[in-house]
Amino acid sequence: MVFGYARVSTADQQLHLQTDALQKYGCDTIVQEKASSAKERPALKQLLTQLRTGDTIVVWKLDRLGRSLKDLVTLVTGFQEQRIHFVSLQDHLDTTTAQGRLMFNLFASLAEFERDIIRERTNAGLTAARARGRQGGRPAGLSKEALAKAEAAKTLYLQGRNGGEIAQLLNVGRATIYRYLAHLGVATSSTSASPQ
Repeated sequence: MVFGYARVSTADQQLHLQTDALQKYGCDTIVQEKASSAKERPALKQLLTQLRTGDTIVVWKLDRLGRSLKDLVTLVTGFQEQRIHFVSLQDHLDTTTAQGRLMFNLFASLAEFERDIIRERTNAGLTAARARGRQGGRPAGLSKEALAKAEAAKTLYLQGRNGGEIAQLLNVGRATIYRYLAHLGVATSSTSASPQ
């Protein structure tokens, strides 16, 4: 089946240009969405659950599907793994052809290159900061919300509750509970810390 996906960012924008092009292409179904790419896109999420091997998803332009190059690469890589074809009309990208797959692989390589450059710059910045005596990274300690949960965990633990019960009550993992308790200096027995 051939699915079209059309999206505009705001409610006052029109989808006609995209839907006309998708109909002309021959899409069996066209999913329309009025949502910023930075927000949740429920129609796209629903469409992704309907796609099956051999299906094709068609967009008018690449930026209608992905919020960033990384997001786009992730989506289209997922399509390729499920053997779902992808077509972008304005970008002349069609993963059913060898040329389209080559073009997409170039996009993927550029996205990976961008991630590597960011990682290298971050590491260089941290190294330079350490050389000047500053430590980078996340500040030590807990956020206000985590500290409140830690205090609650301590109270419950001292009342005789075990890590699993506290984790359920506070909606966090057991390991997190024991980290909270350790952060507050609460001694725990090795048996209660071991998995049940």
